[in-house]
Amino acid sequence: GLPIDIERVSGRDGFGDHLVLRYDPAGQGGPSALVMGHIDTVWDVGSLAERPFRIEGDRVYGPGIYDMKAGTYLGYNAIRMLAERGVVPPRPVTLLINSDEEVGSPTSRDLIEHLARDAAFVLVPEPAVGPDIAAVTARKGWGRFAMTATGRPAHAGGNHAEGRSAIREIAHQILALEALTDYDAGTTVNVGVVHGGTRMNVVPAEATIEIDFRVMTAADADRLEQAVLGRSAVDPDVALEISGGLNRPAFTRNDKVARMYGAAKDLADDLGFALPETARGGVSDGNFVAAMGLPTLDGLGCGGHGAHAFDEHILISTIAPRAALMYGMLASAEFQRRALAQD
Repeated sequence: GLPIDIERVSGRDGFGDHLVLRYDPAGQGGPSALVMGHIDTVWDVGSLAERPFRIEGDRVYGPGIYDMKAGTYLGYNAIRMLAERGVVPPRPVTLLINSDEEVGSPTSRDLIEHLARDAAFVLVPEPAVGPDIAAVTARKGWGRFAMTATGRPAHAGGNHAEGRSAIREIAHQILALEALTDYDAGTTVNVGVVHGGTRMNVVPAEATIEIDFRVMTAADADRLEQAVLGRSAVDPDVALEISGGLNRPAFTRNDKVARMYGAAKDLADDLGFALPETARGGVSDGNFVAAMGLPTLDGLGCGGHGAHAFDEHILISTIAPRAALMYGMLASAEFQRRALAQD
């Protein structure tokens, strides 16, 4: 019954639907304030039964509550409160709720970038960070790859020399890939998944790995992408197949981000709490829009701990302050003027 337009964007490839909520009571149009949250989690079906919602003191536990169901709720709560109170915000408000962020936003990226092209700025209520409950003003870029080695099977006892071990080849590749890590440059390469072989007494004909890299700059992303995709086999009798690339570009703290953060920090001060900032190696959908040049502020969700971990929880004491901050950023003309450096 509220004047909020709701668009359901059908999912595909086995992913769920996405929702787009729009609030523009004055019909003013123009660039919107875009809030982006996701409702998918890393947890398997059945996890809630194993670790049910519970409250212990200031902590609220539940799979996915910190990353990022609580933050997504803050976006929903803000647009609902604006509509219930009949507030006409300085600009239209758009809320995107997507269903595939945790696996790289494969079916929502086009939608994200489409909405961002009509936005003035973007708020991302991913989890706040650490004991200081910090916002996020920079994130590394993220690449993901798969590599498959195909050799030749043989009997491990009787005909070992006739075989060409795919696992042996992959072992060489793992060492070479992880040697690309450079902590001083903020670059990491991690082989996180390995599969291979069939039986202990068979020279393995196939092995695969999944590769993750994180980078601070676009130049590092290009360099590492070429380094991974350009790998050749150590054993000339083993074939390598490599796929993948940069999934999310780096989210850099530039002048636009700094202005957004400064305005949000002052608003938080007015609301009676501190809003420190930090940079993260983990990525979000904020990477996409920040790389498009939009003023973006991330990490605006609730405080807590344990993203992707069994002790995942939010802090009750952070819900109201963060809800007030989200509402204020969407309702305050002064915040938006300062955030966007408008005269």
